[in-house]
Amino acid sequence: MNPNRTAIRAGIKDIWNAYMCEGARFTESDIPVCPTIVNSLPTKIITWEEAKQIHKTMSRKNKNYHYDAYICFYLDDYKFDGVRKGIWAQPVYALSIIAHFSGIITPDFSTYQDFPLPLKIYNTYRMRAFGYWIGKKGIQVINNVRWGTKETYWYCFDGIERNSVVAIGTSGGSPRRIKDRERFNEGFSEMIARLSPKTIIVYGSANYPCFDLARDKGISVRQYPSATASYYEVKKHEQK
Repeated sequence: MNPNRTAIRAGIKDIWNAYMCEGARFTESDIPVCPTIVNSLPTKIITWEEAKQIHKTMSRKNKNYHYDAYICFYLDDYKFDGVRKGIWAQPVYALSIIAHFSGIITPDFSTYQDFPLPLKIYNTYRMRAFGYWIGKKGIQVINNVRWGTKETYWYCFDGIERNSVVAIGTSGGSPRRIKDRERFNEGFSEMIARLSPKTIIVYGSANYPCFDLARDKGISVRQYPSATASYYEVKKHEQK
């Protein structure tokens, strides 16, 4: 770890969002620690796209509105990590929306298997850094956990406190795809061994054996429907 990482250099503009990590503790792999800040578990979880639409509608009526939901980022990256209004490129804009909601699940920046290692580590860093910064603003934060194959284990769980509440998204891919299920299960077991979470929040289906095994270990598993599942549930009731 570099003890001088916060050194101030006159005349240099912070284009790396280094300010987000001011006061943070760092792991041996230089990932900032993002404390879980939870007063109460989510009553509802919505995506960043849904949050933006809610903000657009409700802020017209009441600029100080509050919406009781956590925001998640289980979306294709371009929907929340763009150049113009992405949460990393424009964090102050993102905060202006997030502040009206109960909390966030930290961003799910992609760490695909075919990504170069430095990019996967950088996206893990960004998950924790953004979450840490949001937490400093007095907003509730739950860490998203994302892993790959075994060679990612040395860094992908870094920056998440043990015995805390963590979140996992299952709506976009593994463990839905059979070819990815073994990798997901191995990483899930490793996550439990390393983090010993007291509660696992699942955005998407939790109807997989690994979650039953977690319950057998005394871990609370809380499932929340994805935006797609909620849409089809509404459609199903409309057709009755």
